[in-house]
Amino acid sequence: MEYSLPGPVVLFQGMTEEEAGLCLTALKAQKKQYAKDSLILHAGDRTDRMGLVLSGSVTIENNDIWGNCTILIHVEAGAFFAETYALLPGEIMLVDVRANEDCCILFLDVSCIFGDPAPSPWKEKLTRNLLRISANKNLALTGRSFHTSPKSARSRILAYLNTVSLQKHASEFDIPFNRQQLADYLNLERTNMSKELGRMQREGIIAFRKNHFRLLGTGPT
Repeated sequence: MEYSLPGPVVLFQGMTEEEAGLCLTALKAQKKQYAKDSLILHAGDRTDRMGLVLSGSVTIENNDIWGNCTILIHVEAGAFFAETYALLPGEIMLVDVRANEDCCILFLDVSCIFGDPAPSPWKEKLTRNLLRISANKNLALTGRSFHTSPKSARSRILAYLNTVSLQKHASEFDIPFNRQQLADYLNLERTNMSKELGRMQREGIIAFRKNHFRLLGTGPT
């Protein structure tokens, strides 16, 4: 294959190397580099391509005209973004896609699944894998609702950290967000969130330094 992929990629699951190569050709794969903080896709635009993060990471954000930012999801290397809009190319994007760090993106035009009706093994696998990608994204967005539904800042922070701990099967881990991004993701004011983090550390509930966290236990209530 022409492109070096970051390990197993869901989109090509079940395909032979030859099938994956045919798939990439049909998807008109195009690689682009982006610097940290640059916008990759803009709210208000339309797109007929989905993006595969080859390296680095991106965030999906909702930015309004008053300057408020809400981070909806973090997309790491090997994962996709804009797949829903790519499958519904007439829909206007309601979110921005921003480079969370220097990153390399492989854009894929998925319109081929609506074009030539001739059956082929790779196309059937592609359609199945797109459904799997969509289901995974739905799970991630549902997870965010669990993190933002509690009323208190402490409950939101702990809900998020508990989820990361479960996903990583560890009580010590790095999160993908800096302080401002974490506040934007949890819909919290950064200063209040930072104060709550400090209180929880003093109470022996968590320990942290920058984006590295360790869950210590329940601490005092």
